[in-house]
Amino acid sequence: MSIDPPPANGASRARRIAASGWFIILLSAATAVLPLVGPGHAAAIIGASMVLAGLSEIIAATARHETRRLVMLAGAISVVGGLLFATDPATGFLPALIIVMGWLFLRGLVLGAACVLERGSVRKWTGLAAATDIVLALALVIGLSISTLVVTLFGATPPLIASFAWVLAISFVASGTLLLVVARCARAEDV
Repeated sequence: MSIDPPPANGASRARRIAASGWFIILLSAATAVLPLVGPGHAAAIIGASMVLAGLSEIIAATARHETRRLVMLAGAISVVGGLLFATDPATGFLPALIIVMGWLFLRGLVLGAACVLERGSVRKWTGLAAATDIVLALALVIGLSISTLVVTLFGATPPLIASFAWVLAISFVASGTLLLVVARCARAEDV
């Protein structure tokens, strides 16, 4: 599979990256409806949001230079996590909480590796997005035993769904903001 080279001018690259960033931020707003829907629909919304954010990130990555492949990998991790979450969320092979923690942790590691290769403000924002995902994964690990007990006793309750909504929203805002910074730098041909 060949990866197309980035568009020639910074303005074209910047538009593609910024559109992806704004789309991911809009997806974060869409996760706010999760507490209002039934648990059966929440898994589909979470999974679809993760898939769409991952695809958007992959599209934006095609306009990047140095860390294109790492950022595409981060997007692919979101797509795979979203597909796993939507197909069999809490009763199948992997519990939903493990899928979300794994998604956040793996994305954080990949973005951390990209951070090492970046420069300037993109490096700072890539590090912030990586740290956000890792901190969110750790927060879920700490809450794992409590959440597991709640799900075991009562099923996927609205507070648990709301916590997933906040985790997704925070991660998506960090990723979307990172893409907006990358777009600004692309306009100046810094990335």
